[in-house]
Amino acid sequence: MSNTTYIGYYFKVEPLQPATEILIAELGYAGFESFVETETGVTAYIQKDDWFDGVLNNIYVLTNNEFKISYTFDEIEQVNWNSEWEKNFNPIIVDSLCSVRAPFHEKPDTKYDIVIEPKMSFGTGHHETTHMMIQHILNNTFQNKSVLDMGCGTGVLAILAAFKGAKPVDAIDIDNWCYLNSVENAERNNAAHINVYEGDSSLLKNKNYDIIIANINRNILLKDIGVYSKCLNQNGQLFLSGFYNNDITIIEEECNKYNLKLQSKLERNNWIALEFKN
Repeated sequence: MSNTTYIGYYFKVEPLQPATEILIAELGYAGFESFVETETGVTAYIQKDDWFDGVLNNIYVLTNNEFKISYTFDEIEQVNWNSEWEKNFNPIIVDSLCSVRAPFHEKPDTKYDIVIEPKMSFGTGHHETTHMMIQHILNNTFQNKSVLDMGCGTGVLAILAAFKGAKPVDAIDIDNWCYLNSVENAERNNAAHINVYEGDSSLLKNKNYDIIIANINRNILLKDIGVYSKCLNQNGQLFLSGFYNNDITIIEEECNKYNLKLQSKLERNNWIALEFKN
């Protein structure tokens, strides 16, 4: 990794939210593999081998008149990811029950303590959607439930589910970086019942779960809700996040097609996390 050449983009974003989170999501789909949020916006990195002149052509938030986004970029020979994270990654505590921290942070007095190696995968708990999904897991029974964490990122949600007694737990992410990071973090947290896979919803054929957690983006959720419904055991729970308040109607309508009924809603800075049951 240290010998890989990267292109670093330095985005200045006004106002910061929700534009920064939208920007990060769109850059991720464009091939950028790592992000550091700053006081004025975000720094994003893409491997030089994956970069091309039109890499930002489909970043629609850049053309949104509601936001003012400017940027510069340059070539970087060596990026020390751990150093970048140590400068920017602070531990979080959710509802006084669950902490998410890096190995270099002091251990807090919480019931569930998740240690995440400071790499660049999505899902440290700082983002509103991950925070709310942690709350959903804290508020529900996972003992001896089979669980899928779809779009697992760092694996933090799968790890918390395992801490709460879920088994077995499958964690899936299409991104190789996230897959490797989830494997490492599951081992680091002694979460023996987590099986991590690299891929998408095509891996779910003939799979069944009591609980499915999917913290992705709206369009992928809409495409895959039908797949999730086929995998969900009777009286199963489906937790969805990665979208905004004004997306609730379209998400709920799609779930209703498969007899998935809305049970509860969490909201944080206009981001939403919903619970459905069949």
